[in-house]
Amino acid sequence: MEELNEVIFHFCNICGTLMVWLLMKKIVIFGGGSGLSQLLKGIKLFPVDITAVVSVADNGGSTGLLRKELNIPAVGDISKVMLSMSESSQDVIDLMNYRFTKSKSLGIHSVKNLLLMALMDLKGSFAKSLPVMETLLDVKGNILPLTEDNVNLVGITTNGKKVYGETQITKCAKKIMEVKYDKDIVVNPDVIVAVRDADLIIFSSGSLLTSIVPHLIDKTLVREINNAKAEKMYICNLFTQPGETDDFSVKDHILYLEKYLGKGSIDIVIANNEVISSNLANRYATLEQKDPVILDMHEFDDSDIYVIQDKLFTTQDGVYRHDSLKTGYLIFSYLMDGRKWHLQRV
Repeated sequence: MEELNEVIFHFCNICGTLMVWLLMKKIVIFGGGSGLSQLLKGIKLFPVDITAVVSVADNGGSTGLLRKELNIPAVGDISKVMLSMSESSQDVIDLMNYRFTKSKSLGIHSVKNLLLMALMDLKGSFAKSLPVMETLLDVKGNILPLTEDNVNLVGITTNGKKVYGETQITKCAKKIMEVKYDKDIVVNPDVIVAVRDADLIIFSSGSLLTSIVPHLIDKTLVREINNAKAEKMYICNLFTQPGETDDFSVKDHILYLEKYLGKGSIDIVIANNEVISSNLANRYATLEQKDPVILDMHEFDDSDIYVIQDKLFTTQDGVYRHDSLKTGYLIFSYLMDGRKWHLQRV
């Protein structure tokens, strides 16, 4: 009898786990770099099925050198996102981030980038190497490169000048009006499948021009996003980006996205409504030419966009970051109960 009870107990546990897995909502998050990584640290703590789609056009630092030498897509943002979704110990995280600072040839490269490069060699492709890396790092969710093509971004300034490369676009003194690729890309087919199956599509915080817009250049992917059953959500930045989004409000960020997605494509925005310390705001303005992004609710009076507003930042050592746990909670709560939950909460 005891053996039978034990069998029934384990069977119920398996059924419960299966039910949770079957009922988990599917989220597809587009982004790149620090903004996406910060968001994933929070949302991974909730019972959702996450697919992170990462842009692969970074050409700076370790990634830039590896791309030039080996003619591959950018690996830096992918490996950074993997660590943010990893459930490995801190010792493993520290090892992956380690750099041989005393070596002239290896010092610029992190262990995670070198390991990913080795797996690409062993497995023969970027796509085939990622599942192995995800297993090694105990990653929660799926990580997909937007494309396996070795491509670079091209920015077009207000006077029509072309600026080649993500790093160069970021540093450009002239305002960038448009971003495109230096050649046509083939979107990873797994990204298309994920978009079609998604319950919610999210555009992460981060640089609009170099982290988000690269996902919206290919017309086929844009069409799939717009035709998907999922609502589209944007996590707005805390600060403007010099040369990219100077003087932009929350609504201006959305309007810029809709230049690529089409008018009315964004359904929900999550934005900060807390005033940022004047001392720190002045420091950001002076040292980095960045200003807090203003949420003006009057700009949404004639809009169908649903605004979720809250204090969304934390500070550490004088640096503002998105509160990943708070943002993850707001996303999950909306996903579970929709607008009804937020209206009751307010």
